Amino acid sequence: GVVGILLSFGLATIYGIALASETPNFSNFYKQLAFVGIGIVGIFIVERIDYKAFDSYYKHLYIVGIAVLLLVLFFGQTIRGTKGWFSIGGFGIQPVEIAKFSVIIFLAHFFSKSAREIQQLKNIIISGLMVAVMVLLVLMQPDFGSALTMVGVWFGMLLVVGIRRVHLLLLSFLMVLVCISSWFFFLQDYQKERIMTFLDPSRDPLGRGYNITQASIAVGSGQVFGRGLGYGSQSQLKFLPESQTDFIYAVIAEEFGFIGGIIIFMLWAIIFWRLTKAANDCSNDFGALVVIGIALL
Repeated sequence: GVVGILLSFGLATIYGIALASETPNFSNFYKQLAFVGIGIVGIFIVERIDYKAFDSYYKHLYIVGIAVLLLVLFFGQTIRGTKGWFSIGGFGIQPVEIAKFSVIIFLAHFFSKSAREIQQLKNIIISGLMVAVMVLLVLMQPDFGSALTMVGVWFGMLLVVGIRRVHLLLLSFLMVLVCISSWFFFLQDYQKERIMTFLDPSRDPLGRGYNITQASIAVGSGQVFGRGLGYGSQSQLKFLPESQTDFIYAVIAEEFGFIGGIIIFMLWAIIFWRLTKAANDCSNDFGALVVIGIALL
């Protein structure tokens, strides 16, 4: 029910954005509608699969994840500087989403089989290296956000399984060291500027900080009850870039107001509560860890 309401919010907002043009273009709306249909069919297909089957095929899924990440590097389409897409029949498919699922299944298998020995440093290193292979391939696209997501899922699942405090401190120190090294030796100037602008959009309000500034204006202009579907000035007048994707929440906040924005958070809170309950009710470690991995993702 919650997923259905969220889908309705998304479809309604994309429909409202399409009205902004002098000649309304509903191609994004129809495309999203198609994805909703595919997703609903997918729910009923996956619902019939015993999740324990994924445990048996964890190696195959891991290899598939590696394969699609390699294929996209050679044959993928470059969009906004990232070579991370396959174009199939007018639809853009990101193989990294398959890889994220592969990582979750692999880690759920690994941690469920070595839960009692996870406090041994070698098992933390092995799991980290297996994830690092995919992370490096994702960084080659480069897709910094997805790479961070994979690392976050790994680290989060480690915390849930339970690791020794000394190992947690060691991992935290290494992560800080990697961040500092990346800043001085690996990150390009535009990537550094993007991080600095995220922390302080006023550094370059008409350049790199433009998107965040316009999003903030959109959220604020919605006030309590919003301007109404299709009446948001920032999205309708095209001040807000990528309004149908990256900044969809800003559009929702502008058109449905503070109330609509809070409803979105409440719906997601219910999803996380249901995931937590599902993990607690699960009869085996693998199933519980799969759910936890999805929640972290």
